[in-house]
Amino acid sequence: MDNLEKIEDLQSVLRKNPSDVQKRRELAVILSDSGFNKEALENFLYLSKLIPDDSEIYNNIGILYEKLKDNENAEFNYKKALAISPEDTDTRYNLGLVQINLKKYASAVENFEKVLETEDNDANVYFNIGLAHFRSENYEEAFKSFQKTVKIDDTDFYAHFYLGNIYITFKDYQNAKSEFKKVLVITPDYSWAYYNLAHIYELEGDFTECFNMLEKTLEYNPKDIETYKIYTRLLLAVGEFEKVREILTDAIEKIGHNGDLYYILAVAYKNLNDREGYTDNLEKSIKHFKTLTYPVQAVNAELKKLI
Repeated sequence: MDNLEKIEDLQSVLRKNPSDVQKRRELAVILSDSGFNKEALENFLYLSKLIPDDSEIYNNIGILYEKLKDNENAEFNYKKALAISPEDTDTRYNLGLVQINLKKYASAVENFEKVLETEDNDANVYFNIGLAHFRSENYEEAFKSFQKTVKIDDTDFYAHFYLGNIYITFKDYQNAKSEFKKVLVITPDYSWAYYNLAHIYELEGDFTECFNMLEKTLEYNPKDIETYKIYTRLLLAVGEFEKVREILTDAIEKIGHNGDLYYILAVAYKNLNDREGYTDNLEKSIKHFKTLTYPVQAVNAELKKLI
């Protein structure tokens, strides 16, 4: 019997006896496992009225609210579960996660640290403490937590990635590069690691490596508009106008219309002494002004000089 058949059978039983706690719990679990989150939530809420002192029910309600992107209600129900079973580390961990989403970083750290009182060697807990500190810009504490994460699990590429970002804030570019390279050993297709390496090489003035890393970024994330903008602006600065034309013509074909990309392409055509290409792309950049970060009036004035 598949899940849909089980759901139909359980619903049939509950129509006759709505207060059958065991059957309703079973139905709620199957609905949740099958991705019917709203329906599962309705059944768990019904159960919470029948059994108001069951912490597992409130934990499940919290999970379902979280899946439905309702973090406030998720937090409320996790707290209700903990009021009944304060030693439940799974619920406390879930509460910490949802508090990160709610930007209640201090509360999240407090809950994760309580989890560590019984599970002091959990890399995921240290990672989330680090994440909470990082998002609240407490980089020193975030650094300590991410270091503990990779000490327990050196394959956690997200922790290495955040360590790299913290090293950038500390202006320690050598260690930042080392962390991003560790990320790429673990997961070679992580485009953001290449992007951040490109940023460091740009700061160091190594444009050859910077361009290599930007190309790798686009290899793994070919629709990253910001990378196209940064890459082509740097190419313009070193006089690679034909390369800019090739890259952006291909990019627009892949991504679609974008005001900024058309404007940068217009600049390339201008430097290639191609008046038609210059004019055409200025017009397109104005037409797609919603994605144009350059002042539209200035672009209009530039176009009027040509017409």
